[in-house]
Formats: sequence, C-alpha cells, structure tokens
Amino acid sequence: MHIYRLPARVDNYIFLLHDPTTSTAAVVDPAESTDVLRQLQALNSRLVAILNTHHHHDHVGGNQALLAAFPEAIVYGGAEDRGRIPGQQVFLQEGDRVIFADRTAEVLFVPGHTRAHIAYFFAAPQPGEPAELFCGDTLFSGGCGRLFEGTPSQMVASLSKLRALPDHTRIWCAHEYTLKNLQFDLTVDRENVALQQYYTEVEESRKRGAATIPALLGREKRINPFLRWDEPTLQRAVKASNPIQTFTRLRGMKDQF
Repeated sequence: MHIYRLPARVDNYIFLLHDPTTSTAAVVDPAESTDVLRQLQALNSRLVAILNTHHHHDHVGGNQALLAAFPEAIVYGGAEDRGRIPGQQVFLQEGDRVIFADRTAEVLFVPGHTRAHIAYFFAAPQPGEPAELFCGDTLFSGGCGRLFEGTPSQMVASLSKLRALPDHTRIWCAHEYTLKNLQFDLTVDRENVALQQYYTEVEESRKRGAATIPALLGREKRINPFLRWDEPTLQRAVKASNPIQTFTRLRGMKDQF
C-alpha cells in the first residue's frame, strides 16, 4: 500500500492509498476531487473506497464528484455520522475492520472534535515497518482538534486511545497546523528540550515549504501537551489538579492563542 499526500484548500491534506498490484485506490478525507482525480489518472488506477473520518465539509467536499467519476466506490464513515456524509454506504463502529490492498484497518471511535469522529489504524505489516494512523482532526502534530461537538472527557478518552498505539505509528492528520501548534506548546512547556528541537526542525521545514506530516507518534508522546495532560509539569503550568482539568485549560488556552 503506497500513500500519496495531496495538499488541498489552504492547509488540508488528502491521502490517497494505492495498491499497484491491482491498480486500485482508496482516498481518506477528500476535501475536494480535482487533485485526487489527477493522481488517479497519473497512476492509471480506479477508486474503490472513500474513507471519511467525520462529516465536516473540508473532509467530505470531494465525495460526490469522486462518486460521479467512480460510481462503484464505497463510502465509509462513522455510524453516528449517518445522514451527514455525502454518499455514505458503510456505517462503522469501534472495532470494525476495513480492508484495502493487503492491509486491514481497525476502526477507532474517537469523539471530541465531533460526536461521530472515527480513525483508521493500519497495524505494521512487518516488524520494523511503520503502522499508519489516519485520524482526521482528532490528533495533530503538537496539537489536537477543537471541541465542536464533543466534551473534554470524550477527547481525553479518544487521545488516550491514540496514545496507546505503538511509537512507530505514523500520524496522517488532515491539516498542516504543526508550526502554529508548536508555538503554542512552547508557552506551556518551554523547558522541554525535545519540543525545542522539534520546533527548530519544523520551522526549517516550513521555510522550505516541506510538509511536516506524517508525524511520528513516539515523538508526539514526548512533545505534544495534548497527549500529556497527566504529567505534573503540565498540570502545574496550567494550575490544574487532574487530567481532565489540565486538558480543558490547555484547549481553552490554545483556542485563544
């Protein structure tokens, strides 16, 4: 399974999964269709699946045009997004499986950003190879999604689920928010050497116009405060006494940053 990262809109990423042995493809969160269709043509491949993480337009805006071009494609999304994702045919719940190429994705229910958000986790195919996580707007490099429909408790539970995945997991999140996220992170965790080093790397990458996604989960566990709300240093930094309160204050501060 080859993964193509397609920039879209202002700061979105669309991910095209390609199986060269069968000349088939699946697309994750198609904000729009034009570049997806162009990439499919370049690969001389047909689209068989659309994998949506949630219903927001910048994740499903290309569904209808892609279905018009490939009517046989199957549209997947969360069960609780019924009626909100264009063309949805499969309604997924925690623990369901989605098969593409020679890989199987486990569906994770991760509400918080929205009440119906899901993620797709492809375990590593062989020891020493990366796992792949397509998490939409739940987890970003250095950050997490805003709470539009969910609660802080839901988001902490969802992020805990993602934090428990293997360190070698690559995070294919749907936006290029990394630099701004890290700028905020340094205001609450300025003594974190790993965070300082990552900020320098990301700043140089963005100056060159290079993408910061995928990010590596092992590093996120060290630098991302939205995965570390149970650490005493962060709790002291935001004057909180428990993980939920810490996350709530972090998220509120980031919303105003």
